[in-house]
Amino acid sequence: MLLPKRVKYRKVMRGRMKGKATRGNVVSDGEYGLQAVEPAWITSRQIEAARVAMTRYTKRGGQVWIKIFPDKPITQKPAETRMGSGKGSPEYWVAVVKPGRVMFEIGGVSEEIAKEALRLAMHKLPIKCKFVKREAKDGE
Repeated sequence: MLLPKRVKYRKVMRGRMKGKATRGNVVSDGEYGLQAVEPAWITSRQIEAARVAMTRYTKRGGQVWIKIFPDKPITQKPAETRMGSGKGSPEYWVAVVKPGRVMFEIGGVSEEIAKEALRLAMHKLPIKCKFVKREAKDGE
């Protein structure tokens, strides 16, 4: 599972997920991608489950890029604890995903295989996603 080696602060505020993704919203490394349609926190377990689903389907052919990294710690208080007594301890890590963000990319496989692999990955994620292709630039 993905998590940072070290962080400046152990606990962070929850924040908001308003607006669209301005960075990481185009397919850059692979030929096909999986783009988020709604905002969410994607946990490191969900990222790993999607990655495993894609690599299993492609039988380790082609290449998979994970374009999101879980760098936000989410805290939880222990069960049956009274209110107060501070913030809970960090339990797991999430990546903040806004609409338009390309989360996974795949290359080196045919479009049908890529579409099916990304569809399987989509089912492991808690948000609606869509299949996107790399757009040819004028220089290419």
